[in-house]
Amino acid sequence: MSTPAPTITQWVAGARPRTLPAAVAPVLAGTAVALWEDQAVWWKAGLALLVALLLQVGVNYANDYSDGIRGTDEDRVGPLRLVGSGTATPRAVKTAAFAALGAAALVGLVLAATTAWWLVGVGLACILAAWFYTGGKHPYGYLGLGEVMVFLFFGLVAVLGTTYVQTETFELTSLYAAIGVGAYACAILVANNLRDIPTDRVSGKRTLAVALGEERTRLLYGLLIGAAVVALVGFVLTTTWWALLALAATPATLRALTMVVRRRATGRALVPVLQLTGVAELLYAAGLFAGIAVSVLISGS
Repeated sequence: MSTPAPTITQWVAGARPRTLPAAVAPVLAGTAVALWEDQAVWWKAGLALLVALLLQVGVNYANDYSDGIRGTDEDRVGPLRLVGSGTATPRAVKTAAFAALGAAALVGLVLAATTAWWLVGVGLACILAAWFYTGGKHPYGYLGLGEVMVFLFFGLVAVLGTTYVQTETFELTSLYAAIGVGAYACAILVANNLRDIPTDRVSGKRTLAVALGEERTRLLYGLLIGAAVVALVGFVLTTTWWALLALAATPATLRALTMVVRRRATGRALVPVLQLTGVAELLYAAGLFAGIAVSVLISGS
């Protein structure tokens, strides 16, 4: 009996839209720095955002496909898994992943052609990282390297890259923003992997959370939030006190921290933590952008 074609709603759910703040946040933060340097190029910022969104969707479908064919998602708690639930065929999900990653590559080529051709290499590295997170014979997500790569690509590369395509310079301020956004992005994955420790152990998926154990994973979550706070201090000291608008992320952050560290949430109870951390990351980056924008408007008036 053939698998029925997924509905549009199911495809959207499989793309995991709640993870998209992790794609929007670095572009907001990187563009904030470009604006501070009076070199913001809005159409390039828009293309960078499109690349980030397509990569996020691509990695979500790729993860769905690869984990699904390995059987890792059979007892997964959380959003719909298209392959693991039997909602879509592995081939269909793999095609969707390639389509999203291919579209990201095409948009990225436009940015490279109008900025610097060496960015093609960076884009290729991003696509390979998206696929081999759980794809291939030796996926790095199964070797405890997921958080490292998320920090690298959804923090450093995404923020510094967004700034660079607009300013064609590397700024210390952009590095502070990248560390803060990357720390939040990592925290999302840490919470996700904390939730999945029981099923990942059974399926043989050795994430960093599985390697560290529950207690140290909770500590890691807290340390990442602390890193984002320290990075904000560096950003403020190199720009403007208005950047403290990033503290708008505080309520969501504290709620998530309470659930992870104090209430010691597990399983489905950690799903809200993922949502709260994603919201906090977006508010953090939006606060940086809003703070810079306000400062620029005031100084120009």
